[in-house]
Amino acid sequence: MVSLINTMTLETKLKGKQVVFWDFDGVVKDSVSVKSMGYEQLFMPYGEDLVDKIRQHHKAHGGVSRFEKIPLYLSWAGEPVEIDQIKSFCEKFSDLVQQAVIDAPWVPGVRDYLQANHTRQYFVLMTATPQEEIEQILYALDFTHCFREVLGAPTTKIAVVRDVLKCLNCPPGQALVVGDSDTDLSAAEENNVAFLLRRTPFNQDLQKRFRGSSFETLSC
Repeated sequence: MVSLINTMTLETKLKGKQVVFWDFDGVVKDSVSVKSMGYEQLFMPYGEDLVDKIRQHHKAHGGVSRFEKIPLYLSWAGEPVEIDQIKSFCEKFSDLVQQAVIDAPWVPGVRDYLQANHTRQYFVLMTATPQEEIEQILYALDFTHCFREVLGAPTTKIAVVRDVLKCLNCPPGQALVVGDSDTDLSAAEENNVAFLLRRTPFNQDLQKRFRGSSFETLSC
């Protein structure tokens, strides 16, 4: 069943592109909820009101790095926003979520597509997950080989798309960003690259605003 879009548009949007940039959480792995639960556990000692506020913020800003979110959440909790405190909370967050991301279900169809086409197309993984952590996750999954490049935080997604296209001398029209958040969409728009949205329960506002192609499960 092709639930993405009609077959002809799918060929144009995905299979016809030279370079494809993939987000990870919510696009390759169904792991956005894992990150949400991690933030909730981390800040549970500060009360349910704060946890609910954090839950809603994470839902609306799924593609934003923990390096931005945790300082904000610390300020909401009335904690000092200091380097050592931020580092400590980031490490605790990593401990809470890394194995859970590895264990999270694959987005249906995406793993098969990546495995079938990684030698034909140039796949780049770009994510708000820290560089070392995403490398460890891919190694644990035995999935590193599907991506020519893996680029995590602190590198921004806008910079990833810009720099890879420049390095490859690839026209924007030959590239595609597959993502599930505003940061993914911005990375595409700022570089004049087409965008393919993966619909999730966490990005319903984006679904209402974005009028382009989208999918829930991928079958090619």
